[in-house]
Amino acid sequence: MRKSIQAVLGVVLASAIFSCGTSTTEQTFDSSKLSKMSREEVEKVVEAFIMAEDSSTIEIPGGFFELNTQLILDNKKSVRIKGAGMDKTVLSFRNLKSGGEGVKIVGNNITVEDLSIEDAPGDGLKAQHSDGVTFRKVNVTWTNGDKSKNGTYAIYPVQCKNVVIDQCIASHSKDAGIYVGQSENIIVKNSLAFGNVAGIEIENSDNAEVFGNTARDNSGGILVFNLPGLPKSDGKGTKIYDNDILNNNHENFATPIGEGPNGNTVTMIPPGSGIILLAAKEVEIFNNRIHNNKTTGVAIASYQVTGFPAEAPNWSPYTTDVYVHDNAYERKALSMPDLTRELGQLVSVHNAYGPAKTQDIIYDGIWDKAISETIDSNPMRVCIQEAGIENLHFTRFYLMEGEDNIESFKDYQHFQNCKINVATDVSAIAAL
Repeated sequence: MRKSIQAVLGVVLASAIFSCGTSTTEQTFDSSKLSKMSREEVEKVVEAFIMAEDSSTIEIPGGFFELNTQLILDNKKSVRIKGAGMDKTVLSFRNLKSGGEGVKIVGNNITVEDLSIEDAPGDGLKAQHSDGVTFRKVNVTWTNGDKSKNGTYAIYPVQCKNVVIDQCIASHSKDAGIYVGQSENIIVKNSLAFGNVAGIEIENSDNAEVFGNTARDNSGGILVFNLPGLPKSDGKGTKIYDNDILNNNHENFATPIGEGPNGNTVTMIPPGSGIILLAAKEVEIFNNRIHNNKTTGVAIASYQVTGFPAEAPNWSPYTTDVYVHDNAYERKALSMPDLTRELGQLVSVHNAYGPAKTQDIIYDGIWDKAISETIDSNPMRVCIQEAGIENLHFTRFYLMEGEDNIESFKDYQHFQNCKINVATDVSAIAAL
């Protein structure tokens, strides 16, 4: 799409002053005011992780703990790690010189609660190959001035089952604040993600519900991605509801793909994105407040828009079976879509409402021609049932003939009068 976009970017550059992204640096509290714990007290915490037995509790008192080693809980069952409160117990890893994660969990039925984690060189709190993971009232952040040097993920369960993230705070990660990947049976609720590239991300995962959260001041608020080449291929079944997705206009400071080991697809997210679906399957989005995201409130996209190879075993690049309904949208006056990423340029230049117009919903309009020769039959089963949709900015793009023949349409009628049943069941973990 590059040639046709660049040819007309001059039309909108004059308005760029009105779309500058935020640069959120706030923290939830000032940990420097806490008492600094002695070396002996720090070593007690390290030893408690090493010596932990099944069905035990690791109590971490209030105070500021400066650690120069990772905290690892390996192959344990039914262990509870409990601090004195997010604003009282802080585990700082700013002096950690080797290793990635600050805290790493491998085990079953593990709970981490009532503490904060700061300045891990890699991921803040990671759980892997675990069944039964609960993170409650955990704050993970970075306090560095240069956010490009921050860790990749703040809260990071991957290849797990039965995951609950509740009343947590994740900020300033250079990828996703709350990321759940290649997992199944997931609840993310009542949490806050701000100042990240992606606020909350569900990736290649099954049976997830994301509700009651606030995603604000990120580059992208909430993401549902299916990426190729991962140990778990296509995930399906995600509900996103009752969230506040606000002002996600932060600059994208992710490591570009090809520049170091942590380059990631999120580097392509245009600032100003509320919810993004990429190669997602069976997603329902409803009862959310999607306000003042300068590029688009909801983006429905297939993997082909990335320009990367779109083939992998047991994986499809298409976004299918999407139901978007009963959300509330607001567009801020004098804002305009992002121009730093190609998707933002596409929205700014080629939307159906004129240059530099923020969109409420965009659909890349890429469909599988093996199913239908035209999009008129809605072959990817994208259903949009928003109140007053005729007053929304909805753009469907036509990208099937390359960057020199991009078209855009307001034809939401093709995606009306249908309903997708997205089945999730998280009742087994709801009480955790």
